[in-house]
Amino acid sequence: MKKIIRSVVIGLVGIVAVLYLTGNGFVFQLVAKVLETGRTTAGIDDYLYFDNAEIAPSDNPQAWPLHENYNRTASQPSLDRLHEELETVAFLIIKNDSLWHERYFDGYGIDSKSNSFSMIKTIVAAALSKAIDAGDVQSEDQKVIDFLPWLTGEHAKEVSMGDMASMSSGLKWKEDYENLLTITPRTYVEKDIESLMKTIPIEAEPGQRFVYQSGSTQLLAMALQQATGQPIRTLLRDYFWNPMGVEHPTSWIIDSKTNDLEKDYCCWNANARDFARFGKLFKNHGVWNGEQLIDSTFTAKAIRPRFKASPQYGYGWWLGDVDGKAFFSMRGHLGQYVIVLPAYDLIVVRLGHRSMPDLPDSDTPADLPLFVREAVQMLALDNET
Repeated sequence: MKKIIRSVVIGLVGIVAVLYLTGNGFVFQLVAKVLETGRTTAGIDDYLYFDNAEIAPSDNPQAWPLHENYNRTASQPSLDRLHEELETVAFLIIKNDSLWHERYFDGYGIDSKSNSFSMIKTIVAAALSKAIDAGDVQSEDQKVIDFLPWLTGEHAKEVSMGDMASMSSGLKWKEDYENLLTITPRTYVEKDIESLMKTIPIEAEPGQRFVYQSGSTQLLAMALQQATGQPIRTLLRDYFWNPMGVEHPTSWIIDSKTNDLEKDYCCWNANARDFARFGKLFKNHGVWNGEQLIDSTFTAKAIRPRFKASPQYGYGWWLGDVDGKAFFSMRGHLGQYVIVLPAYDLIVVRLGHRSMPDLPDSDTPADLPLFVREAVQMLALDNET
């Protein structure tokens, strides 16, 4: 028996040694989170299990106006089934900048916080325009290495701030949520993100093609912090959350209390109504309640493809159409959506625990157009009454 125990111990020590020697010691952090949360995937309530930076609401909170037909039209059975199947926690339809329909599930409500996941990428990309307007960044063409001199790789001196915002950085990064030994899961549990990012090179020529990478947004935010001298959470509150009247306290998951660096590619925790504000801002060409909050030239560029070969992405926004009607959207893991349909003057917000796989030969999750069609159908029924 002693020999068996000894062999097991030696084997475990060997596995641990191999993991650390191959740079995969972070697996133990993943295992710890699995044990703590009771699940093997990320979740919309992960702020409960990570260190957070708290962010105050606006100094002048602004409530969404309620449409005269607010919640007058019931959802159809097909939408109810979709909510149940995908475990929706919040669903909003905003028509003409007024709340037209609003439902919550699973104990969530108006003031419940939920993980943005990658929806925050849209907002970080928009911050670049504000930093340029303030003179902290010269232009989208300014090189990232001016702010992050430790960038490595053959093309480190070539990558621009705009390349980071449009997902064309050339970074050595494979976006993969399933393989726990890849960079995306590692970054999610990493407690020293800056040290990790310093090891990832710019390996391909930047500005040539779209490749979706969380690391590009992480580096963009870190560069903006160096350019402005302010943490990205402070910048975004000053740029957007405060003037846009965010009503509730929010938070951002950070790597650790010691390093205090936001996980800039994900993990801003807010409620459905406050996420929706960014749909309104871009739908209205950067104007917020009469104030030009962000340059309309940038908002127009952000919702157009940068590359002809990649019509699905602009600067932080996912692009597409449903039944011939164009949309642009903020998107996050597990089906977090803020979807803007300009032709209908419509914003659809959906938050939840699950999503569907992408449509064939597409980067669009199959559930996104379903939620849009259900919203449009509800509006049509309302117009008939």
